[in-house]
Amino acid sequence: MGIFNRLAQLIKSNLNDLISKSEDPEKMLNQVVLDMNNQLVEAKKQVAASIADEKRLAKQVEQEQANASEWERRAMMALRAGNEALAKEALNRKKEHDQLATTFKDQWQKQKDAVDKLKNALRMLNDKIEEAKRKKNVLIARKKRAEAQQAIQATMSGLKDQSAFETFDRMSQKIDQMEAEAEAGEELAEEYSGDTLASQFNKLEKTAGADSELEALKRKMGLAPAEPEPARQDVVARVEAHPEPRASTQSEQDELAAALEELEVEHERDQKKMGR
Repeated sequence: MGIFNRLAQLIKSNLNDLISKSEDPEKMLNQVVLDMNNQLVEAKKQVAASIADEKRLAKQVEQEQANASEWERRAMMALRAGNEALAKEALNRKKEHDQLATTFKDQWQKQKDAVDKLKNALRMLNDKIEEAKRKKNVLIARKKRAEAQQAIQATMSGLKDQSAFETFDRMSQKIDQMEAEAEAGEELAEEYSGDTLASQFNKLEKTAGADSELEALKRKMGLAPAEPEPARQDVVARVEAHPEPRASTQSEQDELAAALEELEVEHERDQKKMGR
C-alpha cells in the first residue's frame, strides 16, 4: 500500500511540475482578472437583490403604517356615530397593523444594515479588482522585459561560441587570398601578353607624368625654382646648342644682345597685358 501511495505522490508531483512549467504568467493573470470581473458581476447581482428586498420591506412598513392610520380613522368615525363596539374592533385591527409595521420596520432596518455592509464590501471588491488590473499590467510588462533579457542573454551565450568568429576570420583570409591571386594574374597578363615594349613605354609615360605633376606642385608651393620663361629658354637653348665661336665679330655680338633685349621687351609687354 505504501508503494502505491508513493507512486501516486510521484505522479502528482510530476503533473504539478508539468502544469507549473506550462503556465503562461500573462495568460494566467488575464484569466484571474476575468474571473474577478465575473465574481464582481455576481456580487453586484446579489447586492442588487438585497437592495430590492430592503426597498420591499420599506414599502411594507409604509403600507402597514398607512393601514394602521386608516383603522384609527375608522375607529374615530365609529365613535362619532356612537358605536363604541365597532370602534373597539377598529382599534384592534389598528393594533395588528401597528405590530406588523413594527416587525417589518425591524426587518427593514436589519436589511438596510446588511445592504450597507454589502455595498462597502462590493466597493472594496471593485477597488481590489482595479488594483489587480493595474498590477497585472505592471507584471505583464515585467514579464515581457524579463523575456527580452532572457533572449538577449541567450543570444550573447550563442555568440560566445568562437567557431562562428573563427569561420568569419577564415572566410576573410580566403577572400584576401583570392584578391591577391587575381591581382597577380592581372600583373602577369600585363607583363607577358601583348606588346611588351609598348607596355614598358606606357609605364614610363605614367611615371614621367607623375614626376612632372609633382615638380609643378613643388614650384607652386615654392619648394622648387620657378620654370624658365619660354622665350628666353628657347634663345638660351639655341645659344647653348650652337655656341658662337670665340672669334665672333663685334657686330654679331651686338645683334645677339639686341635680339635678347627685344625678347625681354616683348616678354614684359606680355606680362603687363596678362596683369590687366
